[in-house]
Amino acid sequence: MKGALLINLGSPDSPEPKDVKKYLDQFLMDERVIDLPYLLRAFLVKGIILNTRPKKSAAAYKKIWWQDGSPLIVLSKKLLEKVQKQLDIPVALAMRYGNPSIENGLQELHNKGVTEVLLIPLYPQFAMATTETILVLAEKIRKEKFPAMKFSTIPAFYNREEYIENLAKSVDVELQKHTFDYVLFSYHGVPERHIKKSDITKSHCKIDGQCCASSSPAHEFCYRHQCYETTKQVVTKLNLKEGTYSTSFQSRLGRDPWLQPYTDATIDGLAQKGIKNLAVVTPAFVSDCLETLEEIGMEAAHSFKENGGAYFKAIPCLNDNDDWAKTVANWIEKWKKN
Repeated sequence: MKGALLINLGSPDSPEPKDVKKYLDQFLMDERVIDLPYLLRAFLVKGIILNTRPKKSAAAYKKIWWQDGSPLIVLSKKLLEKVQKQLDIPVALAMRYGNPSIENGLQELHNKGVTEVLLIPLYPQFAMATTETILVLAEKIRKEKFPAMKFSTIPAFYNREEYIENLAKSVDVELQKHTFDYVLFSYHGVPERHIKKSDITKSHCKIDGQCCASSSPAHEFCYRHQCYETTKQVVTKLNLKEGTYSTSFQSRLGRDPWLQPYTDATIDGLAQKGIKNLAVVTPAFVSDCLETLEEIGMEAAHSFKENGGAYFKAIPCLNDNDDWAKTVANWIEKWKKN
């Protein structure tokens, strides 16, 4: 019997410091998130970050926490419900970090008699710290707990026509509500070294402004290329004029170089240059979460206005959008028939 598992990033169980600390420990100790040797990673995370960051992060989570729970979890469950209604095979939900865990999701499917599972990492673009870590952990759990299960995977869908259509349509709905001077496509940041580590050619990715635009097998696993390609395809759909949009990367940790330009500096710079009405799209996420609701929707909005901007709109992610739910269900149905 076939079934599917939707897998998102995850969230603390509550916005309280103890739960945030537990979540950050699991997240930041992942060797594909902070790719340092174990002892150095443990010193950085357990010795420094977990002694300072949980209270600050908990305060941020409290700003965006909904009455019925974490926005990311609530929205992911709503997506699951809409997808399941369109299918006659079981679909479950899991998170890479926190609850419900990947093991719990696989157990749920196993209990329903599922022996073939379609893993769907809910990340449009491939990255070590997102898609890869999900697939590695899922395979580890399969070998240990469910050896008879067979896995299939939906690869990065950043350039799939139906996804681009869903994203562009959802953005256009918001752009029609107000006159915007500029649209910024802000993606989650990763260290530059992650891009080079994911380069299957071991030579193409130089992050020099040229490599992402030139054809290469490396693009299959190049997060940076896939981000720029997502922007390019959505911009084409929306017919945005050159000079009225750009791509940036948010969230960075430590002193090593991360993908640039940085979102916070870009937003401040746009305001300082006279952009008064700014829309920000966050296509690295399919569900609104701390990074979109607090970091962009609150912190970036405040900074934009402090620097001279007038109107700021954080455009919602696809979340449980009906078209998006139909797209995911169609992917599963197509796989089921093969």
